[in-house]
Amino acid sequence: MSQKIPEDRLEAMFELQKKLADRVDSDRYPKGAEERISALSTAIVHEAVELQRTTNWKWWKTPAKFDAGEAREELIDIWHFVIQASIELDLTPEDIIKEYRRKNEINFKRQTDGY
Repeated sequence: MSQKIPEDRLEAMFELQKKLADRVDSDRYPKGAEERISALSTAIVHEAVELQRTTNWKWWKTPAKFDAGEAREELIDIWHFVIQASIELDLTPEDIIKEYRRKNEINFKRQTDGY
């Protein structure tokens, strides 16, 4: 089941995020680690709501044409904040792949066991 995931792409995303973070006005960015994770979590939640708003989840409303481009943009916004949170938690791309595999195995076991 162990599949080779090209870490270099994830590493490239981390490098791009680090460069972006260096350009952002850090005066308003929280100073403490817990506060930064809280702020990033809030940003992720709000971006997820923006992604949801691109869908026709309101069954009582006349559906609009789904704009996959807009949805992708919102999803990438989430990725930016997830990568920044990973950096804040000192997770490397290698750590993420390791932890993803660990959690993936747990989720597979849960499905097998009728979770």
